[in-house]
Amino acid sequence: MPRPTGAVRLLAVDIDGTLLNSSGQLPAAHRDALRDAHTAGVAVVLATGRALHFAQPVADALGIPAATIVNNGAVARAADGRTALRHVLSRDIARAILDGTRAFDDSVAIVFDRIGDRQIVFERMDWTHPNRRGYYRTNQAFLTQLSLSDALDDDPIQVMFNGSVDPMRQLVAALRAMPEADQFTVAITEYVERDFALVDINGPACSKGTTLARYAALTAIPREQVMAVGDNLNDLEMLEFAGWPVVMGNAAEVMKQRGFPVVPSHDDDGLAIAIRRYALRADPAALR
Repeated sequence: MPRPTGAVRLLAVDIDGTLLNSSGQLPAAHRDALRDAHTAGVAVVLATGRALHFAQPVADALGIPAATIVNNGAVARAADGRTALRHVLSRDIARAILDGTRAFDDSVAIVFDRIGDRQIVFERMDWTHPNRRGYYRTNQAFLTQLSLSDALDDDPIQVMFNGSVDPMRQLVAALRAMPEADQFTVAITEYVERDFALVDINGPACSKGTTLARYAALTAIPREQVMAVGDNLNDLEMLEFAGWPVVMGNAAEVMKQRGFPVVPSHDDDGLAIAIRRYALRADPAALR
């Protein structure tokens, strides 16, 4: 892999598994390194599969202006909160996806970019499942139970599934084989140790990577000056775009085999090490 060139001016950071540790907490070392990067003139973007209401408290905890790319690239908001980019999924394509995945209708919800309690609509999701209970507690104010066909009175930003790893992999294969597959994008995030996976379906050519590329262009920052840090499969396009890609030590093995630089885990201050080594150039070895 060729060595990156140029100083880092834009830093994109995944939240779960990267910024936050395995307990879901923000390590002081990560917060301090991001604050130092901001002081040095580096723009910070949190790029996540989370929805905005779930991501914004994390951004606020940093204590610095931070832009957000949420729902795996569906919406980007500048540090001042204004919407910079928005990518919807056609409601007709969403219906086709639901029709083609009826075997998974107890594992699906639709996500909208709007205010109020109908941001996330589900019909049959079992929220008592151990891997779903935490999400439900955090997001229940934004959840509504409703017939999904009735909910599609507007274009959503995402259709999302979740469940055990093997069924979700089968779902991904089925989605990519659909006749409409060129009209949507599929992202999978796997937590193999918990036997849990998230499958997010966004509009065509929409991912963390494509939205980061568009956001960098809006801010006139070339990819050679973009650094991205992540840990899971939904971070791949973002890492491939960035001139300075870095993978966490706790990342999925397939990610660590891509040839990206690897730093220690999220429980061992890995993000702080990455920022100081590459964005702030505190490690002379980074220049070799």
